[in-house]
Amino acid sequence: MKFSKLYLLVLLAVLWAACGTGRESGQPSAADSASTADTVSVGPADGMAVDPENGRTGESADNDDTSAPTVLFLGNSLSAGSGLDEQDAFPSLIRQRIDSLGWNFRVINAGLSGETSSGGLRRIDWVLRQPVNVLVLELGGNDGLRGIPVDVTRENLRQIIRKTRDVYPDVRIVLAGMQIPPNLGHDYTQRFRAVYPELAEAEDTYLIPFLLEGVGGVDSLMQGDGIHPTEEGHRLVAENVWKVLAPVLQSMRAES
Repeated sequence: MKFSKLYLLVLLAVLWAACGTGRESGQPSAADSASTADTVSVGPADGMAVDPENGRTGESADNDDTSAPTVLFLGNSLSAGSGLDEQDAFPSLIRQRIDSLGWNFRVINAGLSGETSSGGLRRIDWVLRQPVNVLVLELGGNDGLRGIPVDVTRENLRQIIRKTRDVYPDVRIVLAGMQIPPNLGHDYTQRFRAVYPELAEAEDTYLIPFLLEGVGGVDSLMQGDGIHPTEEGHRLVAENVWKVLAPVLQSMRAES
């Protein structure tokens, strides 16, 4: 995947604005901690996205059958559909595809703009109060843009996977692989990219090799910020997800 010069410049500008100067460790900043007070995570049993501190609600699954297996997307602004109507974000497109097939699954979008792997780990216990049968884990991209140590990202994702399995031993986990432009150096870029296939193998999860395959760095498929996909970009992202997720759901249907 080749990234345009404009794409790299925009990413650097966003990185500077989001992180400030002198932030080189994997420890969450005050801004990160503040963002978790505004999280849209998943409530105990009603299928609604709920802020545990402010009580804010978000998108619920269209399927009202609370006994139906739940597919939960835990991610950042990509899952949240930043810059678009939430109905055009790829988790909603996946839900629409499932509904069109008449498959009995509930889809919950717990995407939060700006979320890091550390933030995801902080809110996973609350998220898991909602029954989860399939977890699509889409985190780490913001870590890479901020230069958070690769080992920190890897361990956070590992802990999210293990905490989920501790609560729901039979859960299927789909890990969405991410890549970053080489502005932080070839070594960091390569080690970051390797986190996802290595973790998927070590923790026995399903793997989407690169969530933004065919989308990232393609100007016509990215919004003006050069970071978030357009509606058409999200449709292609949904296809990347569906290639891996569909067989998982089909196997669950065959077992039921």
